[in-house]
Amino acid sequence: MKKLIPCIKGYEKYTFLTPLVMIGEVGMEVLIPFVMAKIVDNGIRGNGGTAYTVKMGLLMVLMAFVSLGFGSMGAYLGAKASMGFSKNLRSKLFNKVQDFSFKNIDKFSTASLVTRLTTDVNMVQNSFMMLIKMAFRAPVMLIGALIMAVRVKPDLSMVFLVSVPILALSMVLIMTKAHPRFRIMLDRYDKMNSDVQENLIGIRAVKAFVREDYENKKFTNGADLVRKAQIAAEKIVILTQPIMQITMYATIVAVLWFGGNMVADGSMQIGELSTFITYINQILGSLMMVSMIFMMLVISRASINRIVEVLDETPDITDENASDRDVYDGSIEFKNVTFGYNDTAEEAVLKNISLKIDSGETIGIIGATGSAKTTLVSLIPRLYDVTEGEVLVGGANVKSYRLDKLRSAVSVVLQKNVLFSGTIKENLRWGDFNATDEQIVDACKAACADGFINDFPDGYDTDLGQGGVNVSGGQKQRLCIARALLKKPKIIILDDSTSAVDTATDASIRKAFREKLADTTTIIIAQRISSVKDADRIIVLEDGEIDGIGTHEELLASNAIYREVYDSQQKGDDN
Repeated sequence: MKKLIPCIKGYEKYTFLTPLVMIGEVGMEVLIPFVMAKIVDNGIRGNGGTAYTVKMGLLMVLMAFVSLGFGSMGAYLGAKASMGFSKNLRSKLFNKVQDFSFKNIDKFSTASLVTRLTTDVNMVQNSFMMLIKMAFRAPVMLIGALIMAVRVKPDLSMVFLVSVPILALSMVLIMTKAHPRFRIMLDRYDKMNSDVQENLIGIRAVKAFVREDYENKKFTNGADLVRKAQIAAEKIVILTQPIMQITMYATIVAVLWFGGNMVADGSMQIGELSTFITYINQILGSLMMVSMIFMMLVISRASINRIVEVLDETPDITDENASDRDVYDGSIEFKNVTFGYNDTAEEAVLKNISLKIDSGETIGIIGATGSAKTTLVSLIPRLYDVTEGEVLVGGANVKSYRLDKLRSAVSVVLQKNVLFSGTIKENLRWGDFNATDEQIVDACKAACADGFINDFPDGYDTDLGQGGVNVSGGQKQRLCIARALLKKPKIIILDDSTSAVDTATDASIRKAFREKLADTTTIIIAQRISSVKDADRIIVLEDGEIDGIGTHEELLASNAIYREVYDSQQKGDDN
């Protein structure tokens, strides 16, 4: 909880006023039965008469309205405090995730992070609201009602010495058993959300392979596991209500028995007995509130732990020891680089890579699937850090640059092209927020995107929809290339980013790159030889190692892997 307390910042007055207002409500509720007893014993049965009864009745009505006012204000303030708290907590979590490297995100999984930002935060928000409203109201009600009950009849109050310990012991046992079950339930939520996310992202593949029935069954099984986990957790918690009610009713029966005898022998008045029963209900009701608070905390404890896990996670890529230097040029050097995604992995993904690329040079990278082509270029903008060796950009180790400085100098068009909700123009300005319309059009012409954009009725103001659903795969790739060009980078990396365009368009894009990016280091990862044959040098990767480096002609003469790929593609073209 100490980790979460700073999230009340900006909502402190609501947080602290809520319990104070609730205490005011409790004060009125505790005093109303006392006034009622005076009306019965002194006004109706005593010598007070009508005037006394009316006066005390009006006082009781006034106290009820004051109690109502305090209660309404407490509900309003509590809602403001809890919603502000959850807003700050979500922002804190989201900002933390933004600092994560790919390795950190891989550790939690995307689906789990979404669950923690939604379901877990909602759970903690509800607990926080109950805490500031009930955690003060219930104890004050308990103490106040207990004091008034003792004041009315001290010897009859001894019945609480039996009921309270029973309730306390029951709550401790239930809390101990419930927490681990709620943790399992939330883990099952993660798995179910992961299945939903995977299905929605790959919905086209699901429909193309007619796998709807399989996916429905898979989701149903996941939802059923969540249901069973919920039942396993909730069936412990639901014992609270019957235990509380049995104890409360048993206490009332005992009070009626002993109190009735006291009324019969004249040692207690009817109004006092009625008031005492009201205080019993308040005392046991406040105990039920306390138990609800504890149950809510038990339920939310698993959520709190999961949230704190994210907040305590240390990003493995930071600006620590970095300077404010700018990237001087687009030169790149790999010095004895070894990399593995997992520190405990037996075999590294990249092995002893040494490579030097001059600024402005165009480099092609060819290799079979799984040869670590994407992994290699991911080390340049520090999407991952090397396990051994070092990567230099502009003559300096990438770790010596601030991340924003380094990544601003490197544009990456990934294999999975990502567009966001909004217009084409808004998406392109991710490359340069201040880009003019002319600069946007120039970048799109270079990426061969201007033509199809102008075919849309709204042109550059066309709404792309979520994830760019309104454009084809090839159009999406060209938009991402244009966005990368707008950064005016020192280095641009095209990771198989023209695979969905035809060869003529691919050639046009490469021609525009040669003309407009003469001073920019260009790295092209491709499966097609035609996409890299004009590069200054081509790197052949095999199982995370460099198998050959040279021009197209040199590799055809000296590298068996490159020649085999070239021959297979030439035969495919001939066919």
